[in-house]
Amino acid sequence: MDWFALYVKSRHEFVTNGELQKKGIVTFLPSVKRLRLWKDRRKLIEFPLFPGYLFVNLSTKFGEFTNVLKTIGAVLFVSAEPGHPAVVSLEEINSLKLLLESGKEFDTYPYLKDGVRIRVKRGPLKGAEGVLIKKEDQHIFLINIHLLGRSVGVKIYGDDVEAA
Repeated sequence: MDWFALYVKSRHEFVTNGELQKKGIVTFLPSVKRLRLWKDRRKLIEFPLFPGYLFVNLSTKFGEFTNVLKTIGAVLFVSAEPGHPAVVSLEEINSLKLLLESGKEFDTYPYLKDGVRIRVKRGPLKGAEGVLIKKEDQHIFLINIHLLGRSVGVKIYGDDVEAA
């Protein structure tokens, strides 16, 4: 079983995720809650962390990919080579899950090629792997999702990390 990134129709992330789960397919839709303001009210709304994408855990058996693509809102699998969906590493998925579960505040960043690969050695993100950068005198720990060309970052103390 491998993780794959699925591109979905605009604003169909939650619908497609629910339909896939009804089919018994393991999915991961990273999301964040943000406060939305209207003239008459305020409300916490859940937004996908990577708009237009969700992750599915599939075996490479014949028909698995077709079954997913027949789901409402599903468009195509992200691939480096046409017709061959690219695998998202388990380490990237696990690190992203750890970041979301930690409850720490974070931002998304464009994918960064420079930087050193690190592992968090203590705290709520212990075991997560990513890249460390320095921005405005603060260290930021980035978890890169290579396939989507995106990163998720959180402020971290430099002594909480070690070389991976």
